[in-house]
Amino acid sequence: MEHADSPERIVLIRETTGPRLPTWLLDDGHAGNLRQAQALAHALGIAPQHHWTLQRRAPWCWAAPRLLPASTQAFGAAFAQALQRPPALAIGCGRQAALATRLLRRRGARVAQILDPRVDPRHWDVVIAPEHDGLRGENVISLIGSLHPVDASWLANGRAAFPHLQQLPGPRTALLIGGPSAHFAMDTQALAHWLDALVASVARQGGSLMVTTSRRTPGGVGALLAERLRAVPHARWDGADANPYAGFLGWAERIVCTPDSVNMLSEACATEVPVEVFAPERVGGRPAQFLEQLMALSRIRRFAPEQPAWPVTPLRETARVAALVHQRLGLPTLA
Repeated sequence: MEHADSPERIVLIRETTGPRLPTWLLDDGHAGNLRQAQALAHALGIAPQHHWTLQRRAPWCWAAPRLLPASTQAFGAAFAQALQRPPALAIGCGRQAALATRLLRRRGARVAQILDPRVDPRHWDVVIAPEHDGLRGENVISLIGSLHPVDASWLANGRAAFPHLQQLPGPRTALLIGGPSAHFAMDTQALAHWLDALVASVARQGGSLMVTTSRRTPGGVGALLAERLRAVPHARWDGADANPYAGFLGWAERIVCTPDSVNMLSEACATEVPVEVFAPERVGGRPAQFLEQLMALSRIRRFAPEQPAWPVTPLRETARVAALVHQRLGLPTLA
């Protein structure tokens, strides 16, 4: 099973109808970055006309988004030619996309760049960056976590798309397992310990598990799950049918997850149920600040097998950010 940072996980992003503003989406091939760009476009009421998955080419990719001689050739001949006919709006996410949106702005497009480009943000009309990155500037919009499509309507669509999950005994716990990252070294032995504690708790108290992994999850975790999950009612996607990730979040009454992915945590925290995190202290760097912020807001707590539920407020930043982007770029009002 897979959640929000692989292409298969990009589900239930609703189509936008009505007038169209010529718009391009640009990303570097990372599905989590595309998901953020799609979420912003949808929140703006825009149906993009073109999506560029940028093919990185040396030497420009090494310096992106800094400009080198002949930077217009950074993404191949097709993109270089398309630069002659820029869209009204370009939305990019990631460092390679930042070079593309910078080039498009120089040719008259309005641009919104998602994630810290690691150079002066004045090269873009709007830069959207998580608070834990610490980026500041007159044209910078900060948010807690990442952009995503999860809201009440998205969750309702997830429940409607996967109604059979309601048949699992409650309380239903969604277990979201990521993998190693630059700031988190996944310990499979520790994961087995946490999983044993969670399964034992569900076996004692009743309920079921809905389990999803990431393409970053170590290979041995699949066998571990197959062995441990036999003790409790559960749902686990085998890849043969539609990805039930949206259904898992929609039907969950509790979410337990690893601490490695800002995108995964942001989506989990956009639901209306408590979120528990395995060993948040194992995360380093700037993502650790994000976890601390979520804990200070009482949106997440450290995983505990018998932890009682607590009242939560869904963390949903995308609509607020989109309203600011709309205002700052002077975009037309679309149906």
